[in-house]
Amino acid sequence: MNLPKKFYPFFKNIAFKIDPEVAHELTIKSMNLLGPWIKPKPTDPRFKLKTMGLSFNSPIGLAAGLDKNAQAINFLTYLPFSFVEVGTVTPKAQEGNPKPRLFRYPSEESLRNCMGFNNFGMDQVLKNIKNSDRRGKILGVNLGKNKITENVDAHKDYAVLYETFAPVADYLVINVSSPNTPGLRDLLSETGLREIFLAVNEKRKILNKPLLVKVSPDMTDDQLISVVNIAREFKLAGIIATNTTIMPERGAGGVSGKLLYEKARITRNFLLHLLKDSPEIELIGVGGFSSYEDILEFWKNGGRLVQLYSAFVFQGPNLLYDIEKKLAVEMTKVGAKSFEEFRSSLFNKSFYK
Repeated sequence: MNLPKKFYPFFKNIAFKIDPEVAHELTIKSMNLLGPWIKPKPTDPRFKLKTMGLSFNSPIGLAAGLDKNAQAINFLTYLPFSFVEVGTVTPKAQEGNPKPRLFRYPSEESLRNCMGFNNFGMDQVLKNIKNSDRRGKILGVNLGKNKITENVDAHKDYAVLYETFAPVADYLVINVSSPNTPGLRDLLSETGLREIFLAVNEKRKILNKPLLVKVSPDMTDDQLISVVNIAREFKLAGIIATNTTIMPERGAGGVSGKLLYEKARITRNFLLHLLKDSPEIELIGVGGFSSYEDILEFWKNGGRLVQLYSAFVFQGPNLLYDIEKKLAVEMTKVGAKSFEEFRSSLFNKSFYK
């Protein structure tokens, strides 16, 4: 019996009647307890792909934010996620912003959070990673600066985080695009990013792991062009698009889910245009995906790896199994023996015209 798929509707019915952050904490604790006792089912071997020097079981992963402290890796890798990104983690533990700071919009399958990088700090998160069973799947770690760290010193936080997690992570992500740490997005400027990557590069000389940067859907075209230039200059493995968006009419914080989708989609498509001549830079799509059809459009436009978060919260594991089922059916229909063959059959060449 597929327990998560079977019992999620029952669990959701209870969880959605209590405070969102309390429900989230209970979910992570439950996952932590269940993780060691369940065994994953094999993924269709046709879904495999290689990128960033890594081998993925499928193109579907979990975005950062759900498992901030790497407490539920055992459980999350049981599900049909081929890669799981934990964090955001900061050098020192921090409480984050005042509560309440997590809000649901059920009818729109969206969330708004003002969390502020609340986490146990890098030492505890490192221990949690070392004590987890990844089940052979890819693990990413999302890195952020502490709130008390001035922007002028932000590069030091990112350098020490890279040095700490490079030995245990498969890839690492520089996060300067959250709207919930005052002044953080200022570091998305060319000057801010360059200073960070210059500092991190010193650590990459010792242990070079795939390094990515996560961007905001609220950036201008010129800002995105600047990020792509930085990615090329520092030989980044990829860009993650996008983080949450600011919607002042909804309140403070960042909005994710279906309310984010259109803005994130426009940002992703623009970046895909910019990266068409840089195949060495992977674009990981995240932000508002809520169905197989959403993901299919991303693949048609040249994307590959996708991360889910809000849709997973609202739809549960059923969403993952539905994506796998539809992908398998369509691959069989076109006779594709691999994901890359399937993607090539979809690729919309007119997209780049």
